[in-house]
Amino acid sequence: MKLLSSFKKELILASRGFYFYIELVFALVILAILLFAIPVNFSRTSVEYIHLNLPQQGIDMFKNRILEEDLDEDLETVGIEAGGKIFNAELMVTDEEEIYFLKSEDAVRTLADEKRAIGAVIELNEDDQLYYKYYLQGYESTRLKNLISILHNENTDTLMQSIENQDVRPLSTGYEPLNDRENTIPPLIVFSGSLMGMFIMASYIFLDKKEGVIEAYALTASSIWEYLMSKILVILLTSVISGLIIIMPVMGFKINYGLLLLLLITTGFFASSLGLLVASFYNTIIKAFGVIYFLIILMAVPGIAYFIPGWDPFWVKLIPSYPMLQAFKEIILPKGDNLYALIASAGFLAGGILLFVITNFRFKKTLRV
Repeated sequence: MKLLSSFKKELILASRGFYFYIELVFALVILAILLFAIPVNFSRTSVEYIHLNLPQQGIDMFKNRILEEDLDEDLETVGIEAGGKIFNAELMVTDEEEIYFLKSEDAVRTLADEKRAIGAVIELNEDDQLYYKYYLQGYESTRLKNLISILHNENTDTLMQSIENQDVRPLSTGYEPLNDRENTIPPLIVFSGSLMGMFIMASYIFLDKKEGVIEAYALTASSIWEYLMSKILVILLTSVISGLIIIMPVMGFKINYGLLLLLLITTGFFASSLGLLVASFYNTIIKAFGVIYFLIILMAVPGIAYFIPGWDPFWVKLIPSYPMLQAFKEIILPKGDNLYALIASAGFLAGGILLFVITNFRFKKTLRV
C-alpha cells in the first residue's frame, strides 16, 4: 500500500511538471509523421540521365525498346534545372525507372553531379560497337559495378537464360512483410519509449536532488526502493500511453496488444532502471549529460542496422536496443515470432531487476551526498 500511495503522489507531482508531457507530445509528433509524412510504401523508382551519341537509327531503336515499358507509351518533353541552367530532356517513366534522354554528355555529367543520380552515355567506339560510359556517385557497391561490367560484356540473351535457370527456393512460406510505414514503427517506439524514458527518469532524479527531495525522503518511514519504484511506475505509465498512441492508429487491432503491453512495460522498466543507475553517480544533469548522450547514441546504433540489413555485425546485437527492435517487429508482423518477444520481455525484466537492485544499493549508499 505504501508503494501505491507513493506512486499516486509521484504521479500528481509529475503531472504538474514539464517532463511528464514530453514523451506524450513526442508520441503525437511521431504519429503525425507516420500518418502524414511517411507513405505506406516508399517510391523505389530510380532516376537515370542518358545521352545517346548514336546515329538516328540507333537512337530510335533504343527509345522504341524502352517505350514498350513506358507507362503511357509516350515521350514527355521536360526541363530540368541544375547548376543555374535549364536542360531540356525527353522523359520516359516505367514501373522502376525515370529515364531522361539529354542532348549532350555535358548535360548528363552536370545532372548526375547535381542530382546525385546515375548518368550514362551510349556511343560507338572505333570498331562501331556500342560503348557505355557511366557517371556514378562513388558510393555504389562493388557488386553493382561488377554487374554493370558484365551486363555489357555478355550477350543479353545469355544473361537472361542464366537468370531464368537459377534455382530459387524460399526459406519460409506464408511470410507477409510489413509496408514501409509499419516497418518504421519499431525504431520509433524504442526511441520514444525506452530511450526517452531513460532520459526523463534521470531528469526526475536530478530535479529531486536539486530540491533536496531525496535527502528529505530519508526522514520518512518509506523505503528508498519504494521511492525509486514509484518513479519507475510513472515512467512506465507514460511509456505505455505513448506506445499505444503511436501503434494503434497505424496497426489497428491486427496485433497482440497483451504481448505489446508486456514488452512496453519490461523494456520501459529496463530503460528506467538504467536511467536511475546513471543518476546515482551524479548530482546534476550537466555532469551526467556526457554519459546520457553516449548511451542514447549507442542505443541508436541498432536502428542503423535495422534499416540496412546488409550491415549487421555481431557487436551490434549485444546492444540492448537491438533485441528491443526485433521484438517489437515480431509483434507487429502478421505472423511474427511471439516466442522471441516473450523471451526478450523476460530478458529485459531480469536485466531491469538487476539494475534496480544495484541502483537501490547505490542510493542507500549515497543518500546524503
